[in-house]
Amino acid sequence: MRSFLLILFALVTTPALAQGWQTYDNARFGYTIDIPPGFEVASEASNGDGATFYREAGAMDLFVWGANLLEDFADEAEQAQAFATEQGYNLTYQATTPQWTSFSGIAAGKVMYQRMQLLCDGQSWAAFRVEYGQGDIAAMDKVIERLVQSLRGNGC
Repeated sequence: MRSFLLILFALVTTPALAQGWQTYDNARFGYTIDIPPGFEVASEASNGDGATFYREAGAMDLFVWGANLLEDFADEAEQAQAFATEQGYNLTYQATTPQWTSFSGIAAGKVMYQRMQLLCDGQSWAAFRVEYGQGDIAAMDKVIERLVQSLRGNGC
């Protein structure tokens, strides 16, 4: 009976989690990411590398962008982490592979999570950064999981 209830719960909640998500496709760098429900476009970069989204409820920001590799991907990931530290974030998590890096930190009651993904051409990468209040950590776990899973190069 318990297994049946868990399966039933999963079937009922999975469509609810998918509702309201939209896809952002970037033509310049050829990447895609799902945008969570409630996030509105604040601005798009004039050079076509990405966009900024915000969610008024909870004062959350989502930044999405791509860039050409100027150095080795590992070096650029290191520089991104150093920049976050310079912004005052105390990094509490980081994981890196040759294809991606993820890190997060806390500053003045605000949480930041950033993911960078090497794209198919091996010459560019895409990233997202989400910033939100510490009180929203539990609610954002599934959102971040979906963002990580959805960030990908087109055609890979």
